[in-house]
Formats: sequence, structure tokens, C-alpha cells
Amino acid sequence: MVMATVKIVILNWNGEEHLHTFLPSVVEHTPPQAAIVVIDNGSTDGSLAWLAATYPAIEVIALPENYGFTGGYNRALEMVEADYFVLLNSDVEATPGWLEPLVVVLDTQEDVAAVSPKLKLYADKRWFEYAGACGGFIDWLGYPFCRGRVLSSLEQDKGQYDTPRDTFWTSGACMLVRSAVFRELGGFDEKFFAHMEEIDLCWRMHLAGYRTMVEPRSVVYHLGGGTLPNNTPRKLYLNYRNNLAMIYKNAPERWRRRTLLMRMVLDALSAMVYFATGHFDFGRTVFRAHAEFLRWKPGLRAQRAQLRELYCKGGESEATRRILRSTVYGGSIVARYFLGLRRFGKLL
Repeated sequence: MVMATVKIVILNWNGEEHLHTFLPSVVEHTPPQAAIVVIDNGSTDGSLAWLAATYPAIEVIALPENYGFTGGYNRALEMVEADYFVLLNSDVEATPGWLEPLVVVLDTQEDVAAVSPKLKLYADKRWFEYAGACGGFIDWLGYPFCRGRVLSSLEQDKGQYDTPRDTFWTSGACMLVRSAVFRELGGFDEKFFAHMEEIDLCWRMHLAGYRTMVEPRSVVYHLGGGTLPNNTPRKLYLNYRNNLAMIYKNAPERWRRRTLLMRMVLDALSAMVYFATGHFDFGRTVFRAHAEFLRWKPGLRAQRAQLRELYCKGGESEATRRILRSTVYGGSIVARYFLGLRRFGKLL
């Protein structure tokens, strides 16, 4: 049997401190048959000098500027040859045996295009971590959530989600992906720059007939907010804009129309709440995100038509419909959240 080749690809931007803290665990707990590659996204700190002095054997791809999460990975992965890529944030601590269960999933299930581990909180390892927890899902309004995280509410990991299962999306903080599928689908949508790009990619995987999974036997710890701090107007802007673009591009026609109509109303209400509570920058950001989405629509319409032509002649395949039925919540997680249902087990 021919062993699949695996490369762990870490994207870095001015993250010397994170490399100091987290890269040693990745080096220690990565089996010798896998290689580590660091993509540097035009850093201006001491990242490259530190890597050269501390880990001279690690391959470094130095890009001339910051192309964001999407552009950085797309450009660098054109230069990386492997059967499987691990896309790994620079602020992730690896654990013993973290990689092997992920590889087994792709080795044994040919229709799985990407798989994520269980992601837990680096600061308090009893808890799931926001960016992926134990598998990513979405509701019909386009709001992502996870086994172990609904909106901002995290759960403690007590083994309640320790079964592997299909997901709607795998976390960009740590995901093992088939390189052939990544390239077949054109990689990440570079317009997104950062945020929601992995959900968009996974949605396109489903349209092409692939599954995505979580494998909880693999565990990593994620700091989170390492490159772009949480709760900033910039992050809010990227999330609102990219979420709308993702829905417009990928959702079936009826779903797309009713969802975007509802989102226009709900997003306007959220902007009003920001204004009413004195968060004027956040309120203006919501409207800026919608304005940018509207400017993008002609290009998104072309992307949508191309996806439909490639993968959805006559509608979604049965495989795609099955994945959507099992990984898309038909209600509203926002409404359920405010009704007090803040655990995944109460939803799906």
C-alpha cells in the first residue's frame, strides 16, 4: 500500500510570538513521515529570522506581502506537493497522536474531502474553542455554529461529542484536506480575504459531492484571535460581508432568496442595536458590509452560474441533499439562543 504524503502548512503573519509558543508542539508531535511548511505572508517582525535560526530544516515559503488567509494559502499551496494538506493556524498547540486519526479518515473514506479535529481552548483546556469546537454546522439563515459552541456560548468538553460525524464545515484553524479537491475547486475564494472562507470551501465541496467530517480522537488547542482580534469592526465587516456572499453563491434558489431577504431585515436590526447602544463603528460596519456585498453581486452571480453548471445540473445531487439535511439546522440558532437553548445537543 502506498502511503499518502502529508504536509502541515502553517500560515504566519507577524506571528513570531505564536511561533515561539506553538510551533515546538507541532514539531514534537508530528510523525516523521509528515513535513512542516511555514508560509510567511509578508511579515515585518522577526518571524523569518527566528525560523531560520531555530528550525532551519523547516521549509519556508516567503510571500512578498500579506495576501490574507485566502490568498496566502492559495499562492503557497501551488508550490506545495502532497496528497493531503493540513491547514494549521500558527496559534494551535498540537497533542500526541493528533495527526494520525485525521489521516485515517481520508485514507479510508474516499468521499471525505476534509476533516477537522476536536478544537479546545488553549487558555482553559476543559472547554471547546470557538473557531471549530467539535464540528461545524449552519442554520438556514447562514449563521454558523458547532458541536460545543452556539453563537458565543461555549460548552465544557465532557466527552458528549466524542463520535465522528459528518459536518457542514471544517475549521480553518486546523483541517486536513485532499490537495486534489482543494485544487479542483480553485482553493479559497480570495475575495473573502479572511473569515467564512473555509465554510464557503466546504459548501463547494458538498456541491461537488464530497463530505466533510470531524474526528474527535484528534485533539488540538487553539488560542484564537491570534491575527485579527475578536470583537472589532474589521472582523464584523468580514463576517457579515463574506457570509452574505457565501449564501448568494452556494445556496439553492429558494433557500437563497428567502434567506437573503430575512438577513437584510435582521442585519439592519442588529445595526440599529449597535447604534442604540453607542457602538457607532459597529453599526456603520454592518451597512458597509452590505454595500460591499451588493458591489460584489455581478461577480458572485457569475461564480454561482459556474458552480451550477459544473455540479448542479438538474439540481443538487442526492449526496448533496443528504448532507444538507443532516448538517443544516432548519430553525434559527439566534432565536433558540435567546430562548435559552445554547447547547448543540438541544438543536440537532
